[in-house]
Amino acid sequence: MHDSFETGLPQNSANYTPLSPITFLKRTAFVHPHRTSVIHGKHRWTWAETYIRCCRLASALSKRGIGKGDTVSVMAPNIPAIFEAHFGVLMTGAVLNTLNIRLEAETLANIFEHAETKVLLTDREFSPQIKEALSKVKRDILVIDIDDPETESGEYLGMLEYEAFLAEGDPEFEAVLPEDDWQAVSLNYTSGTTGIPKGVVYHTRGAYLLSTGNVLAWEMPHRPVYLWTLPMFHCNGWCFPWTITMLGGTHVCLRKVTAKNIYNSVAEHHVTHLCGAPIVMNMISNAPKEEQRELPHRVEIMTAAAPPPPTVIAQMEEAGFNVTHVYGLTEVYGPAVVCEWQEAWNEKDKTTQAQLKGRQGVRYHVLEGLTVANPETLEPVPADGETMGEVLMQGNIVMKGYFKNAPSTERAFAGGWFHSGDLAVIHNDGYIQLKDRSKDIIISGGENISSIEIENVLYQHPDIIEAAVVARPDKKWGEVPCAFVSLKTGCSLYDQEVIEFCRKKLSGFKIPKYVVFCELPKTSTGKIRKSILREQAKKL
Repeated sequence: MHDSFETGLPQNSANYTPLSPITFLKRTAFVHPHRTSVIHGKHRWTWAETYIRCCRLASALSKRGIGKGDTVSVMAPNIPAIFEAHFGVLMTGAVLNTLNIRLEAETLANIFEHAETKVLLTDREFSPQIKEALSKVKRDILVIDIDDPETESGEYLGMLEYEAFLAEGDPEFEAVLPEDDWQAVSLNYTSGTTGIPKGVVYHTRGAYLLSTGNVLAWEMPHRPVYLWTLPMFHCNGWCFPWTITMLGGTHVCLRKVTAKNIYNSVAEHHVTHLCGAPIVMNMISNAPKEEQRELPHRVEIMTAAAPPPPTVIAQMEEAGFNVTHVYGLTEVYGPAVVCEWQEAWNEKDKTTQAQLKGRQGVRYHVLEGLTVANPETLEPVPADGETMGEVLMQGNIVMKGYFKNAPSTERAFAGGWFHSGDLAVIHNDGYIQLKDRSKDIIISGGENISSIEIENVLYQHPDIIEAAVVARPDKKWGEVPCAFVSLKTGCSLYDQEVIEFCRKKLSGFKIPKYVVFCELPKTSTGKIRKSILREQAKKL
C-alpha cells in the first residue's frame, strides 16, 4: 500500500472547484444570452437580463453587509423575485430561507428568530401576517417589499421596494463562490412531528447534485419550458430553479395555481414540464371542459407527496400528461427516489401500469444508499412486498442536519443512515412502496401537517379532555386532518364549534375537516391507538 498517487499532486484552483449551482446561471447567460429565461404574465426576460438582475440583487445585499452565513428570508409565491433569490442570495455567500406562504404569524416569527434572519424579501400580498410576525420579533430585520404587477398589493412594510433595491446593485458583481461545497446554501423549515419547525440545512454540494439528478431521473432534454406549479418555497422547488437554469430552459411563473391557469400556460407557452402534488393532478384531470385546452404535445409531470391514486395517474395519462412518480423529504433536498419506468411494463394493461407508477421506486442517481430496514438493527427487510420497515437513505443529497438542533440531528442520522420516519416495503424487483407514515404526519395538498400541533390546540379547548388527529383520505387533497375528541363530563360541543375554535389558532390548511366525538381507544399502557382511528376515519 503506497500513496504515490497523492505525492506531488496537490488540490489547487486549476483542478478543484467547490460544486455550486451559481455556475449554472453564469454558463447559461453566456451560452444562451438571448433565450427567454423567465415569463411572468406579460413580462419576459432573457438569460442575459436575468443574470444582471441576480448580480444586482447580490450586490445590493452585499452593500448592506450581507455575506457568508447570513440568512435572507423570502416570503413570496412563484414570481421572478423568489427565483432570482435562488441565485442572488447564494452569490453573496449567504443562506436562502424560503418561507411557506400559508404559515401563520406565530410560526413565521419563530422562524425569523431561529433562523437569525437579517433581510426579508416579502410580497405585499402577505403583508398582514408578515406585519404581525415582525411585531413579535425582537431582532432588526431589513424588509424589502415586492410589488408584483400581477396582483393587487397590500401594505408596504419596509423602506425599499424590490426593484429599487435591485437598482442599487452593481450589474457586474462578481459572485462569491463557496470556499468548499459543504458550505450552507439554504435553510428550509419542516413541520416535523411536533409542530415546532425544524430548520433543514442544505449544502452547496447537495444542491448542485440534486439539480443534476433531476435531469437524469426525469430524462430531461435541453431547453425545457417549465411551469411553476410546485411552490419554490418547498425544498427550494425541489432544486428545479437550478435544474432548469442549468439546461438553459424557460421558467414560466404561475402566481395562482388553478386548472385554467395551468391549461392556458401549457397551451400558450408550450410548456414541456411541471411538478406538483397529487392535488394538482386532480385539479388538472377534473377541470371543467370549458377550462381545458388542447395540449400542443405530451406534457411531462412529476408528482410526489401522498402517493397518487392509480385512478388519478390513469386520468392524467388519458389527458395527455406523462406521469413520473418520485418520493423524498425536505431532508433530502426534495425528490431522491424515482419510479423509473421499465420497458417490460409497456406490455402491461393501463390499470397495472398506473399501479406500478404508484410505487415510490428506486434511488436517484445521486443518492448513494436507499434501503428499507429495521430502524433499530438496520437489518434490511426481505423483498417480499409485505414486510414493512423504515426508509433509510445515505449520500450527498442528505441534509447537513437540523439547524441548532443537535439531538434531532443525532437521532436522524443514527447508525450512519438518515431515518425518514416513513414505513415501506420492498418488492422483489427492488422498488420500494410506502405503506404508512410512522410519525403521523398528514400530507394535505403537498403540505406537511403535524397531528400533534393540531392536538395541542384541541387540548386548549376548555370542554375537551382528550384529542387525537389522524389523516383521512381525501380525493381532492390526498389527505385531510380528522380529529377524534373526548369531552369532559357534562360538556357538549358541535363539530363546527371545534372547527371554529381551531380556525382562530391554526392556518387554514391545518384545521380539521372532520370532528368525531367518542371515547379514544388506548393500549394497555394508555397510549392512544391511532391505527384504529385511521381505519375509522376512512369509513366516515
